[in-house]
Amino acid sequence: MKQSILNRIQALGGDISKVKGTSLQEDLLSITFNTVLYEKPEDTPWAKADEEEPIYGLGEWVDTHFKLYKSDKKAFYDKMIAEFYCLTEEPRGQHFWVANLFTPFKEGTADYEEWYDDFSEEEFVDLTEITKLTSNKTPDFIQLFYTYSYPDHLYIALSDPNPENPTLFGTDHEVFFSEVDNMGCLEDYLNTLMTPEELIDVVEKALVDYKP
Repeated sequence: MKQSILNRIQALGGDISKVKGTSLQEDLLSITFNTVLYEKPEDTPWAKADEEEPIYGLGEWVDTHFKLYKSDKKAFYDKMIAEFYCLTEEPRGQHFWVANLFTPFKEGTADYEEWYDDFSEEEFVDLTEITKLTSNKTPDFIQLFYTYSYPDHLYIALSDPNPENPTLFGTDHEVFFSEVDNMGCLEDYLNTLMTPEELIDVVEKALVDYKP
């Protein structure tokens, strides 16, 4: 993978110390996160990015701890990052890095036993978006992310022609691989997620004139 991708993963809280550059599969499976991830706020037709709550529940947390912000900003932000950048299942709109192999076409694997019958039928599975890119009708995958939003499963195909910056494909558990969206390249996707430092910048701008 590109060094810029590894740098971004590290900035987001990923441990890249075991990456050896031997293969896309080995590198991705060697990366771990001890934190969840959050999307950056974006402008929408109904609200500007700086008017949106960047993480669900953050506004209430800030209200509760605003006295600490006034007395000790560093302690406030250290506490905020510890609260939100941890592995929690509490629904806050977060993303989870999972990095799991998914091999529905590979005989002898548990995924093949469970999924091959579905994946061999066009009635149940549509891989058109993936085969357009890879020219491979029976790819192995790595699921990189699970999210609380649609689509909630994000994969790369290991036969991606650009292993330096592979394409992400999204599908949802309710339409599992019967509907697949091209989510763009991994580097661009990682840049839609907030590092802790970027969250601090967002919050600091919002608190300049804030009164709880």
